[in-house]
Amino acid sequence: MRRLSFIRSFRTQTLGILSCCLLGLALSIPGAALANEPRRGQFILDWNHQALDTVRTERLGAFDAARTYAMVNVAMFDAVNGIKRSRHRSHLAPALVPSDGAPARANAKAAAAAAAHRVLSTLFPDLVSTYDNQLDTHLDSLNGRERRIERGVEWGEHVGEQVIEMRADDGTSPSETQPGGTGPGEFRADFGSAAFRNMTPFAIADPLAYISAGPPALTSPEYLAAHTEVRLLGDISYVNTNYNEIFSFWKAGGGSVRPPGEWIKIAIVVADDQGTVRHLLRTSRLFTLMSMAMADASISVVHDKFTHHFWRPATAIRNASTDGNPNTVENVDWNPRNGSIGGSPEHTSGQSAYAGLGSTILASFYGDDNITFTFTGDNAIAGARTFASFSDAAREAGRSRIFAGIHFEFSNQAGQMTGRGVAREILTNALQPE
Repeated sequence: MRRLSFIRSFRTQTLGILSCCLLGLALSIPGAALANEPRRGQFILDWNHQALDTVRTERLGAFDAARTYAMVNVAMFDAVNGIKRSRHRSHLAPALVPSDGAPARANAKAAAAAAAHRVLSTLFPDLVSTYDNQLDTHLDSLNGRERRIERGVEWGEHVGEQVIEMRADDGTSPSETQPGGTGPGEFRADFGSAAFRNMTPFAIADPLAYISAGPPALTSPEYLAAHTEVRLLGDISYVNTNYNEIFSFWKAGGGSVRPPGEWIKIAIVVADDQGTVRHLLRTSRLFTLMSMAMADASISVVHDKFTHHFWRPATAIRNASTDGNPNTVENVDWNPRNGSIGGSPEHTSGQSAYAGLGSTILASFYGDDNITFTFTGDNAIAGARTFASFSDAAREAGRSRIFAGIHFEFSNQAGQMTGRGVAREILTNALQPE
């Protein structure tokens, strides 16, 4: 990566003079209010937008996307946290903060930008010019002593490199494919993301603590109820405006930010609405808690998918005569509202896990579940939706998979439970004040 130069003394002096003039003007006006509140956390939001755009451009899968979001945010948090006097426990401790020694009087915003830049540029070198432009924009916006900015960049690059090294052998490569099956209850296609079940966690102690008990027996009443529900509500030929809108809004298919990215987007909106963005470290902590939880929940989800290898509703409905349940209805022509049947084993629902953890972390972070927010899903035709609480959004996100025709309700509930469990452990133990 190119080494950035910081020959901007004239610009800095000019901006300093201009800032003094503007401050004097503001103070000369009786009762003048500061119209523009500081947005120190905007750097964190901007690099999360870069990560979201990267997932779209690279067409990453949900689990790879979650890992990417976590790496970017961990790097920014540890870069900022190492500089701030009021420290929280580092994600990378004891290897980095504070024992590795963040430089004194370094610019924390420059450090956050440089850390995110290093992670993304290393992971996606084909997009380096985009990341360079974002870094230049951020550094050019900073006022202050050049040497402090340089120290911030140097420290951020160092932290970003440490995150890259730490995750280089985290179990996600080489890739692993689980072959499809043929029997009753088995997922038919190859599952190409199986390696993520072996990923080293970012923050939780044991991903196996949050796996589910598995889907119900094919002959059980619970399976019959779920089979019947998705056959009726998730059918592409069933016209229901509300179900179609919910499905479209939360679809998050290939070329989108994927389901974990939708909760990053929600956090961006809420951080802005609630004024969190005024604080650099607080903003970074929110996104790091959220993204680490998403990555770690992915491990439990993939473990369930690999272990149970359960068939998707389309396969189950088209082959109901083979499931041993005399009450399930077979329809060989049935198609899901989603179009495709789903690219991974059905149990458990990743979308639901991300919804459960996202809503839990936001409610805990703000001390209130009942916060109204509006955001727009990645499917542009779906428009914006407003929710009265984080849990309302989580419920709708989970149910969207039944309306899509790609999950059963028991997998929605299991996924939600996984997400909430992971979130609670991370909230209890990760990034706490020292």
